[in-house]
Amino acid sequence: MDLILTQDIDNLGFKDDIVTVKHGYGRNFLIPYRAAILATVSQRKVLAETLKQRAFKEAKEIEIANVIAKKLKELEIKIYAKSGVGNKLFGSINNLNVANFLSKNDISVEKKFIKILGGTVKTLGKHNVTVRLHRAVSVSLDFEVVSEK
Repeated sequence: MDLILTQDIDNLGFKDDIVTVKHGYGRNFLIPYRAAILATVSQRKVLAETLKQRAFKEAKEIEIANVIAKKLKELEIKIYAKSGVGNKLFGSINNLNVANFLSKNDISVEKKFIKILGGTVKTLGKHNVTVRLHRAVSVSLDFEVVSEK
């Protein structure tokens, strides 16, 4: 079943992508929750026209995302957390902690666009995070979890 996504869906695609899914997933989840519409011939033509008109705006957004990506690469990310014996943390560090650190440095990124390898961090040290700024621009960054003194 071919569908046109009306919003970003994790592990499936971005808004205005044409995706092929199983019939049950499309009919029971995506279409009733208005996350997608059927990709008929007329809807494909409407989508093509919409994408054509949006091309200039999209180029500007990509340019802005590249500037933010450059700024992110220059930033040294250190997150402080309480730790116990053996470099283990009391609690964990997740994408919300990274988003809060970025917002303190005047970079606003929604937490749903920040992915930490493994989901959460439970030890001190260096870790990797991927920040998606645009559908075409994502940045892989290293961050360090440091013990509070």
